[in-house]
Amino acid sequence: MTFGFAPPPHMSPPTSTDPAARLGRMLEPAEWASAGIPLLRSPREVVAGLYERHRPGPSTVIVAVLDAQERVTASASFTEPSAAPDGWEYRNALLTHLRRVIPHDLRLRAPVRTAVLLYCRAGEPRWTETDGAWMWGLRDACTLHGLRCGAYITLTPDRWQVLGEGRGGRRPGPSASDEQGAGRRGAGTDRPAARRTTAALPEPLRTAAAHPDSPCPTGAVTTGRATPRSAGGGAPEAHRHTAAR
Repeated sequence: MTFGFAPPPHMSPPTSTDPAARLGRMLEPAEWASAGIPLLRSPREVVAGLYERHRPGPSTVIVAVLDAQERVTASASFTEPSAAPDGWEYRNALLTHLRRVIPHDLRLRAPVRTAVLLYCRAGEPRWTETDGAWMWGLRDACTLHGLRCGAYITLTPDRWQVLGEGRGGRRPGPSASDEQGAGRRGAGTDRPAARRTTAALPEPLRTAAAHPDSPCPTGAVTTGRATPRSAGGGAPEAHRHTAAR
């Protein structure tokens, strides 16, 4: 008697020289449009927020998890795999980063959070086979992580585009503070932006940040300078430091 089993999601598919194997792991625009992907209420704000968080360069992929109010709960950015476009490989890459930033919701009867993908690439904003592979990977990764599959957005040099919806806009630009900071830096000091992983601040830390006088929870790291104590004469008392002899 022979027993079969399903391979773990992280395992690579059998190698095949048949391009039909890879073509089967991508979604056409019509398939994506008929998949019931929920519409973003404000895609411009989502794109601008993710751009501000990660500052993506060419070939950067950003996967973000949104709550019911479309607030970013967690997000991660990484460089796309260099292999040929394959939805299986893309699914594994997305799962790896999702597992690092947020627990799965597989115990819930229905998904309560939505994952969206922002893909920064060159070329025109229209659909490509690479986009189809990322769509397949996003849909499969959401199923395996207990998330609702959300919008797929391309970010080209000139604009952003929500594929399957027809909504788009001008590419976000650097803020005024960033431009001033860039002006203060000398030429040749710019460094490529590191890939970042961000998650929402836990509730105890948000409470501590809102009430700085309250005690800091265990394990929390606070930043900033302590407020000087008043000396009674209206002027703050200077901190005294005694050097050991």
